[in-house]
Amino acid sequence: MRKLTKGIAAVFLVISLSLMGAVGYYDAVLPDTYYISENGQAVVDCLFDIKITSKDTVVAASTRDSVAEETEAEIKLFGVIPVKNAKIVHADAKMLVPGGSPVGVKLLTDGVMVVKTAEVSDGVSPASEAGINAGDNIISANGEELNSSARLSEIIENSNGEEITFEVMRNSKSFTAYVTPIYSETDGVYKAGLWIRDSTAGVGTLTFIDPETGIFGALGHPISDSDTMTTLPLGSGEIVDVVITGYDKGERGCPGELYGTFVSGLASGTIELNCEQGIFGTVTYPSRQEAIPIAYKAEVKTGPATILTTIDGSTPQEFEVEIERVTLSSAAKSKNIVIKVTDPELLELTGGIVQGMSGSPILQDGKLVGAVTHVFVSDPTRGYGIFIENMLDATEILTDEDLAA
Repeated sequence: MRKLTKGIAAVFLVISLSLMGAVGYYDAVLPDTYYISENGQAVVDCLFDIKITSKDTVVAASTRDSVAEETEAEIKLFGVIPVKNAKIVHADAKMLVPGGSPVGVKLLTDGVMVVKTAEVSDGVSPASEAGINAGDNIISANGEELNSSARLSEIIENSNGEEITFEVMRNSKSFTAYVTPIYSETDGVYKAGLWIRDSTAGVGTLTFIDPETGIFGALGHPISDSDTMTTLPLGSGEIVDVVITGYDKGERGCPGELYGTFVSGLASGTIELNCEQGIFGTVTYPSRQEAIPIAYKAEVKTGPATILTTIDGSTPQEFEVEIERVTLSSAAKSKNIVIKVTDPELLELTGGIVQGMSGSPILQDGKLVGAVTHVFVSDPTRGYGIFIENMLDATEILTDEDLAA
């Protein structure tokens, strides 16, 4: 009897500790505020049963879009155990034109990006000795602002071995580096041991256009340097119209890719922001397509959905997917959704998600939920997505700048 009692006590202790751990975890990661559209419902897809219970206290609240009703609420585990207090804001859903069309992306960096440092001769790398690392961004040389790799190479080659003062950015902090180039017998010029990059181009997918402001969003992830995986500092950039001409089918361990041709040299939009949630800017000409409401992240649920993407030409098609997981962590700015392609046609043609589909809108119940961002290398039928609400958060800096102007 004593052993049975101890066993029951041990089980009770384990359950209690597990519940305490779950409460602590959700208290830390779940947001304090949930935006809900007029006809929407709060959905919290979690490992345990989490419910948002209204306290029926309603006050006026000013949101980024309009005046809305704010309800005091409480998040409960299994609908019983209190986790934390929260607020539910009932707001009008923003209307956006969903994309799905391919876009060519051209980006020039602010300064030049260091891809890697290398030895010039006898094991010596002047750049490394000066403290410059891969991923750094060189803003100026001897006080001259840089906008091309060719100009920096010219400055180094004409230095005659004299010290050059670099202004360098690393993780948003600047510092000064003093580099003394050395003569390369192999190349016959002075070199600093730098491999640098000042631009990039590629194909992605447009996510949305705001018909009121002309602001667009695309990709759902930043444009990064392919070698250092560092977000490229934006100097200037543009999106152009593209026609998809072919693709490589994705296979396990080998992601596929879309191929496209830039239609013309005319920009269809100007890139003004390159950040974790994607690229954003202003379109050159307005969209004539119909806008649809967004789904706030608290309304996104697991289950059937669709994506808009283009695998041939320039006209988007709608394909069936399944939302397998939703992550509401307030710290997660991207990779909020896990989707699985279920559409037989898309699976047959591309194997699922391929590179170039980043930015493809995710639709659920007639609303714009988010965008495809990544493909699982181990399983091309599955990938990550970002909440459209998180992408819109990134555009606030653009609208704030407009207001300031």
